[in-house]
Amino acid sequence: MRQKPLFAAIALGLAAAALANTGCIGISSGVNLGALAIPIPVSPYLQDKQEVEHWWHERYARAPILGPLTAGGPTAAIDEPSDDEVMMAFERASPVAGGLPLLHEVQRSNVRILKERIADYIDPPRVYPLIGPAQLHHAHYKCTIYYSEKVRVGWPVPHTLVDEDAAEVIYIDHNHLHMVGNIDPGPGTHY
Repeated sequence: MRQKPLFAAIALGLAAAALANTGCIGISSGVNLGALAIPIPVSPYLQDKQEVEHWWHERYARAPILGPLTAGGPTAAIDEPSDDEVMMAFERASPVAGGLPLLHEVQRSNVRILKERIADYIDPPRVYPLIGPAQLHHAHYKCTIYYSEKVRVGWPVPHTLVDEDAAEVIYIDHNHLHMVGNIDPGPGTHY
Protein backbone atom coordinates (compact mmCIF):
# COMPACT_ATOMS: atom_id res chain seq x y z
CA MET A 1 0.00 0.00 0.00
CA ARG A 2 2.88 2.38 0.75
CA GLN A 3 4.36 1.78 -2.68
CA LYS A 4 1.52 3.46 -4.64
CA PRO A 5 1.85 6.93 -3.02
CA LEU A 6 5.65 6.69 -3.23
CA PHE A 7 5.47 5.72 -6.91
CA ALA A 8 3.00 8.57 -7.61
CA ALA A 9 5.27 11.09 -5.84
CA ILE A 10 8.31 9.94 -7.83
CA ALA A 11 6.38 10.06 -11.11
CA LEU A 12 5.08 13.56 -10.30
CA GLY A 13 8.62 14.72 -9.44
CA LEU A 14 10.02 13.33 -12.70
CA ALA A 15 7.20 14.95 -14.71
CA ALA A 16 7.89 18.32 -13.04
CA ALA A 17 11.63 18.00 -13.74
CA ALA A 18 11.00 17.09 -17.39
CA LEU A 19 8.60 20.01 -17.79
CA ALA A 20 11.06 22.42 -16.17
CA ASN A 21 13.83 21.42 -18.59
CA THR A 22 11.93 21.77 -21.87
CA GLY A 23 13.46 25.16 -22.61
CA CYS A 24 10.25 27.18 -22.63
CA ILE A 25 9.23 26.88 -19.00
CA GLY A 26 11.37 26.91 -15.90
CA ILE A 27 15.15 26.76 -15.66
CA SER A 28 16.93 28.26 -18.64
CA SER A 29 20.11 30.16 -19.36
CA GLY A 30 19.58 33.90 -19.47
CA VAL A 31 16.62 35.91 -18.32
CA ASN A 32 13.75 33.90 -16.85
CA LEU A 33 10.36 35.53 -17.44
CA GLY A 34 8.42 32.86 -15.61
CA ALA A 35 4.78 32.61 -16.71
CA LEU A 36 5.25 35.57 -19.08
CA ALA A 37 7.49 33.41 -21.29
CA ILE A 38 4.53 31.28 -22.40
CA PRO A 39 3.32 32.46 -25.83
CA ILE A 40 -0.30 33.62 -26.00
CA PRO A 41 -2.18 33.05 -29.26
CA VAL A 42 -3.62 36.17 -30.92
CA SER A 43 -6.79 36.09 -32.98
CA PRO A 44 -6.27 36.78 -36.72
CA TYR A 45 -9.17 39.27 -36.48
CA LEU A 46 -7.30 41.40 -33.93
CA GLN A 47 -4.06 41.18 -35.88
CA ASP A 48 -5.79 42.23 -39.12
CA LYS A 49 -7.51 45.09 -37.29
CA GLN A 50 -4.15 46.39 -36.03
CA GLU A 51 -2.65 46.13 -39.52
CA VAL A 52 -5.55 48.07 -41.08
CA GLU A 53 -5.29 50.79 -38.42
CA HIS A 54 -1.55 51.08 -39.06
CA TRP A 55 -2.13 51.23 -42.85
CA TRP A 56 -4.73 53.99 -42.37
CA HIS A 57 -2.45 56.00 -40.08
CA GLU A 58 0.56 55.58 -42.36
CA ARG A 59 -1.24 56.42 -45.61
CA TYR A 60 -4.06 58.84 -44.80
CA ALA A 61 -4.05 60.14 -41.21
CA ARG A 62 -1.03 62.42 -41.43
CA ALA A 63 -0.80 65.97 -42.76
CA PRO A 64 2.31 66.27 -44.96
CA ILE A 65 4.49 69.39 -45.05
CA LEU A 66 5.13 70.54 -48.62
CA GLY A 67 7.32 73.26 -50.07
CA PRO A 68 6.18 76.87 -50.36
CA LEU A 69 3.62 78.06 -52.91
CA THR A 70 5.35 79.85 -55.76
CA ALA A 71 4.10 83.07 -57.27
CA GLY A 72 2.00 82.35 -60.33
CA GLY A 73 2.06 78.61 -59.62
CA PRO A 74 -0.97 76.37 -59.08
CA THR A 75 -2.68 76.79 -55.71
CA ALA A 76 -5.46 74.25 -56.22
CA ALA A 77 -5.09 70.85 -54.59
CA ILE A 78 -4.47 68.21 -57.21
CA ASP A 79 -4.45 65.11 -55.02
CA GLU A 80 -8.01 63.84 -54.97
CA PRO A 81 -8.71 60.85 -52.73
CA SER A 82 -7.68 57.48 -54.12
CA ASP A 83 -10.24 54.71 -54.57
CA ASP A 84 -8.51 52.79 -51.76
CA GLU A 85 -8.91 55.74 -49.39
CA VAL A 86 -12.58 56.16 -50.32
CA MET A 87 -13.34 52.45 -49.82
CA MET A 88 -11.47 52.35 -46.48
CA ALA A 89 -13.44 55.40 -45.28
CA PHE A 90 -16.64 53.74 -46.52
CA GLU A 91 -15.86 50.53 -44.59
CA ARG A 92 -15.13 52.59 -41.46
CA ALA A 93 -18.39 54.53 -41.83
CA SER A 94 -20.65 51.56 -42.59
CA PRO A 95 -18.98 48.23 -41.85
CA VAL A 96 -20.49 45.04 -43.20
CA ALA A 97 -22.59 43.53 -40.41
CA GLY A 98 -22.79 39.81 -39.90
CA GLY A 99 -20.41 37.84 -42.02
CA LEU A 100 -21.43 34.43 -40.68
CA PRO A 101 -21.11 31.86 -43.47
CA LEU A 102 -24.43 30.27 -44.45
CA LEU A 103 -26.27 32.36 -41.82
CA HIS A 104 -25.80 36.00 -42.83
CA GLU A 105 -23.56 37.09 -45.71
CA VAL A 106 -23.28 40.56 -47.29
CA GLN A 107 -21.72 41.23 -50.69
CA ARG A 108 -21.09 44.64 -52.25
CA SER A 109 -20.34 44.64 -55.97
CA ASN A 110 -20.46 46.86 -59.08
CA VAL A 111 -18.87 49.73 -57.16
CA ARG A 112 -18.64 53.13 -58.89
CA ILE A 113 -17.09 56.14 -57.16
CA LEU A 114 -17.82 59.77 -58.06
CA LYS A 115 -15.43 62.34 -56.53
CA GLU A 116 -16.27 66.04 -56.38
CA ARG A 117 -14.13 68.81 -54.90
CA ILE A 118 -16.44 70.99 -52.80
CA ALA A 119 -13.90 73.36 -51.22
CA ASP A 120 -10.26 74.31 -51.73
CA TYR A 121 -8.77 77.15 -49.71
CA ILE A 122 -5.56 78.17 -47.97
CA ASP A 123 -5.33 79.69 -44.50
CA PRO A 124 -3.11 82.74 -43.92
CA PRO A 125 0.44 82.02 -42.71
CA ARG A 126 1.00 81.32 -39.03
CA VAL A 127 3.67 79.73 -36.87
CA TYR A 128 3.08 76.07 -35.98
CA PRO A 129 5.00 74.58 -33.06
CA LEU A 130 7.82 72.24 -34.18
CA ILE A 131 7.23 73.24 -37.83
CA GLY A 132 7.68 76.99 -38.07
CA PRO A 133 5.83 79.41 -40.36
CA ALA A 134 3.43 77.56 -42.66
CA GLN A 135 0.05 77.78 -44.38
CA LEU A 136 -2.65 75.14 -43.97
CA HIS A 137 -4.16 74.07 -47.30
CA HIS A 138 -7.68 72.59 -47.04
CA ALA A 139 -9.26 70.43 -49.75
CA HIS A 140 -12.71 68.94 -49.08
CA TYR A 141 -14.17 66.21 -51.30
CA LYS A 142 -17.62 64.70 -51.58
CA CYS A 143 -17.35 61.06 -52.67
CA THR A 144 -20.54 59.31 -53.75
CA ILE A 145 -20.30 55.53 -53.85
CA TYR A 146 -22.82 53.66 -56.00
CA TYR A 147 -22.97 49.87 -55.56
CA SER A 148 -25.26 46.85 -55.51
CA GLU A 149 -25.65 45.01 -52.23
CA LYS A 150 -26.72 41.40 -51.86
CA VAL A 151 -27.64 40.06 -48.40
CA ARG A 152 -28.06 36.31 -47.98
CA VAL A 153 -29.88 35.23 -44.83
CA GLY A 154 -29.84 31.52 -44.01
CA TRP A 155 -31.79 31.34 -40.76
CA PRO A 156 -34.66 30.73 -39.95
CA VAL A 157 -35.94 30.92 -43.54
CA PRO A 158 -33.26 31.14 -46.26
CA HIS A 159 -33.74 34.17 -48.50
CA THR A 160 -31.73 36.75 -50.46
CA LEU A 161 -32.21 40.52 -50.42
CA VAL A 162 -30.82 42.49 -53.38
CA ASP A 163 -30.45 46.28 -53.48
CA GLU A 164 -29.28 47.26 -56.99
CA ASP A 165 -29.31 51.04 -56.40
CA ALA A 166 -27.48 51.43 -53.09
CA ALA A 167 -25.57 54.68 -52.62
CA GLU A 168 -23.50 56.21 -49.84
CA VAL A 169 -21.90 59.65 -49.51
CA ILE A 170 -18.53 60.03 -47.79
CA TYR A 171 -16.83 63.37 -47.11
CA ILE A 172 -13.02 63.30 -47.12
CA ASP A 173 -10.75 66.15 -46.07
CA HIS A 174 -7.21 66.45 -47.44
CA ASN A 175 -5.23 68.92 -45.38
CA HIS A 176 -1.55 69.62 -45.81
CA LEU A 177 0.90 72.35 -44.86
CA HIS A 178 2.94 74.60 -47.16
CA MET A 179 6.10 76.11 -45.73
CA VAL A 180 6.32 79.90 -45.85
CA GLY A 181 9.49 81.89 -46.49
CA ASN A 182 13.03 80.60 -46.74
CA ILE A 183 13.01 76.85 -46.19
CA ASP A 184 16.75 76.55 -45.54
CA PRO A 185 17.66 79.61 -43.46
CA GLY A 186 21.19 78.35 -42.82
CA PRO A 187 23.02 77.52 -39.62
CA GLY A 188 22.44 79.65 -36.58
CA THR A 189 19.05 81.02 -37.68
CA HIS A 190 16.09 80.29 -35.44
CA TYR A 191 12.40 81.04 -35.76
